[in-house]
This record gives sequence, C-alpha cells and structure tokens, in this order.
Amino acid sequence: MSHAALEILSGGIGVSIQDAGRTGYRSIGVPVSGALDPRLLAAANGLAGNAPDVAGLELRLVATALKAVGGPLRVALAGDVSARLLAASGDGRAVAAWSSVTLFDGDVLQIGRPRGTAYLAVAGGILTPEMLGSRSTYARAGLGQSLAPGCRLPCAVFTGDLERDWRAAGPLFHASGPIRVMPGPQLDHFSAAAREAFFGTAFVVTPAHDRMGLRLAGPSLQHLEGGADIVSDGVTPGAIQVPADGQPIVLLADCQTVGGYPKIATVIRADLPRLAHVEAGDVLRFCCVDAAEATAARRAQARGLADWLAALQPAGTLDTASLLSANLAGAAVRGDEP
Repeated sequence: MSHAALEILSGGIGVSIQDAGRTGYRSIGVPVSGALDPRLLAAANGLAGNAPDVAGLELRLVATALKAVGGPLRVALAGDVSARLLAASGDGRAVAAWSSVTLFDGDVLQIGRPRGTAYLAVAGGILTPEMLGSRSTYARAGLGQSLAPGCRLPCAVFTGDLERDWRAAGPLFHASGPIRVMPGPQLDHFSAAAREAFFGTAFVVTPAHDRMGLRLAGPSLQHLEGGADIVSDGVTPGAIQVPADGQPIVLLADCQTVGGYPKIATVIRADLPRLAHVEAGDVLRFCCVDAAEATAARRAQARGLADWLAALQPAGTLDTASLLSANLAGAAVRGDEP
C-alpha cells in the first residue's frame, strides 16, 4: 500500500487520534478511551468510505490546520464545524462539513474551532502504530501518537475516483432534551432531597471538563450518614460520581477504571455521545429510564445512523427531496396566461 501523510501545521491539546477505543485492559487500569462521540466518528468514516471505527482525528477546543504530504488524500468532516481548502496552487475555497474532499500534495485544510466535538476521517484511516490493539490517544499514560506542529500522520494514498467526493443529505445531530440515566449503582447513599434535586433541577457545565469527565455545578447533592467515601469499585464512562462537595462529575471516555465516590446514576449509552458537545455554561437536566428504554434508545440510534449512511450521495448529485420540498410545482404555468 502506498503511503502519504497529514502534517499538523497547527492545533492543540483538543486534537487527538481516536478510534473505537482500547478494550480488554480495564482490569489492569487502562481506560477504554476512544472517540467521545463514536456515532459522529462513524459518520466521518462513512463519508470517507471506511468502516465505522477506523482511526480519525477528534477535533475539540481549537482551530486546526493540516497539510497533505504525498497524496492524494480523501478526507471527510463530520460535526458542527467549518473548513477552508487552500490549494498548493494558491486557490482557496470553503469546504462544507458532512462531506468529503480530496487533498493533493501541498494542499492545506484549515478547520475552524468546532462547536463541541467534530471528526476528520481519512480514506484508509490514519495509520499510526497500534498500542494495546488501538490507535486511540490516552495522553495521561503516553498511549497513542501525541500531536504537535510538524508531526506527520501516515495515511493511505487515495486510489479511488478523484472526481467524486461524497456528501450527506443533512447533518447527523443528536436529540435534545434531558440526558437519560439509569439510577445508581449507589442511589441509596443519597437522601430523598438529593435524589429529587438531581432529577428535578438543572446543572451547569463548568470550565473543569475534558475527555476524562465533566464537573457540573448545581444544587448540592447531600449524602446520607457515612459521607461521600465508599470502598473503591469499578466505574465506567457515563457514571455520575458525587464527591463530598455534592457537585456531580460525569465520567467520559478517558475516565479511570475504579473510583471511591458514590454514583447517583449512570448515563445510558445512547446519550453519552451528547456530552462530547457540551461547553462551559451549557445547562444539563437528567431524567430516569429503565433498562428496556435504554436498550430501545440504543437500537433507535443505530437505525438512525444506518439510515443516514445509506443516504450518502456523490457531491453534485441533484437533491430531489430538497427540490420537492420547495414546492416548485406551485410556479408552473400553462403558457397561455395573460
């Protein structure tokens, strides 16, 4: 396979390589990591012609600039983000999210600061070395490729139709509304007033959030007698810990594998990706669901993604649905009107 590269011209700590994550090592303290929003990574990979969990760039917090070296490279963007292509010839043009674009040697893709989290996929994937079966970056342990200006990420040269890029019929956004959770596993460590406050009032996302977790600010969730300490037990992404100050912490992809604070609830898998897109000052509410509802939500989400991927089309294809929605027939004439 021929290889090219994406060179990092600018970016920051919010940009990392992520795939489906590093499974099978939690027993020795290694977090899963992986994409904060696997659904959005799958969307970018679909636009690039890849399997859903192929390694791509997770874009957060900062603008990013990438240069194609070698090439050509087929890349695709998914998320609430804008971009501009500066060709090696000097020409420039806007690049829409939810579409792919072909980069030739020397072309630069300037990606703006995303709202929340966005993903860039490369046809054939980013081919950095695997560590413990994954290319995902877990910076705290030095796993995965660290990124800095000048770094070159190996990629496959694109050998498909250079004239045919792909686009989506529309964006793939998440549902709004309260974040759905299942209670516990230590719900019995909290007073009735704390439970009522958790499910009945809003919490604000604080600036203290990263890939490990979100610290929230809101009503203090008081523990029952015995306080906030428990014998450390296993935690997973989505667990909502409540330390002694009564302010919840929602654990995300890079979270530790054990913790010693009671967990009032756990975010269901279908809603966990929504937390990849919150920013400081955003308001969250929680509602309780049971296992059957959580399973149904997960299945509905998978069906929605499959339908979205099935509707991808070559860029430039006539969008019949949009034309019909414009009711052009209302302007039809016979030809013999005054």
